[in-house]
Amino acid sequence: MRDLKNKLTSGKNTKNTKTRKIKGFGYQVLGFGAGGSNPPVDFDFLIIAGGGGAAGGGGGAGGFRTSFPGGTKLTFESGNTPITVGGGGSTNAAGNDTVLALGTPFESSGGGAGIGANADPTTNGGSGGGGTLRAPCFAQRTGGSGNAGGYTPPEGNNGAPAINAANPGPTSGTGGGGGGAGGAGNTGNPNAGPGGNGAANSITGSSVTRAGGGGGGARTASSGGSGGPGGGGNGSPGSSSAGSGTTNTGSGGGGGAPGNPGGSGGSGLVVLRAPGTSTFSVTPGTNTVTTDPGTGDLIATFTVSGVLKI
Repeated sequence: MRDLKNKLTSGKNTKNTKTRKIKGFGYQVLGFGAGGSNPPVDFDFLIIAGGGGAAGGGGGAGGFRTSFPGGTKLTFESGNTPITVGGGGSTNAAGNDTVLALGTPFESSGGGAGIGANADPTTNGGSGGGGTLRAPCFAQRTGGSGNAGGYTPPEGNNGAPAINAANPGPTSGTGGGGGGAGGAGNTGNPNAGPGGNGAANSITGSSVTRAGGGGGGARTASSGGSGGPGGGGNGSPGSSSAGSGTTNTGSGGGGGAPGNPGGSGGSGLVVLRAPGTSTFSVTPGTNTVTTDPGTGDLIATFTVSGVLKI
């Protein structure tokens, strides 16, 4: 009996047992590795950079890149891959890039800042920021350009120019809307321009629209531009504060007005989707791995910067 017991236990290799915590279901044993190394995993992806903060023009949405459905997947090798989720830009500042630190980094570009009357921020970005009127002559200013990374397909769209009133001055004119992932910003007349539309994607199992452009701010008593669908902030109508982009959508902030600064851009997001037989984990704990009940696919969602471990 002792010899039989030794034979049964000698083949165990508990050191190489791989486990992953599936939210709400405890720990599952997924298989046995060889020498602590797991095979590479091919992931569908959605990566969105931080949205641009606004000034008079609305902030541009962060760059929006995805393989889902039917595109070319990204391969992650065994080991730790740092993932940086770009933060939204503050007032009159561009958003921050989102970066997957693969052998060749894969990234999307932060949204362009909405243009102010006295400042020249970085207005080009994943999507471009909206234009406004420039002091001291209050000449019309165009919006920023989108697709700063030069990607195919494009990661975003252009921001819209400002509207110049018949008698330009510090209390006339309205800001243009920031570009969104699904469309360019809009030039309003007489109201400020709405932000560009965001883009819908169902990588999480249901369709969600993200990365809308921020609406332009109004320098008159006209209405501020509405934020683009997908979380874009509403522009100030001149008498109240502008809205900020929605967290983890990469949307642009709403344009400001005299006495009411522009809103901040929304932070970015990373979603990775792989077959249910895959072995990986994510940190920190605010990031999650869930299961699509319809397909059994595993979905890793990064709302903050962290690490994917295979």
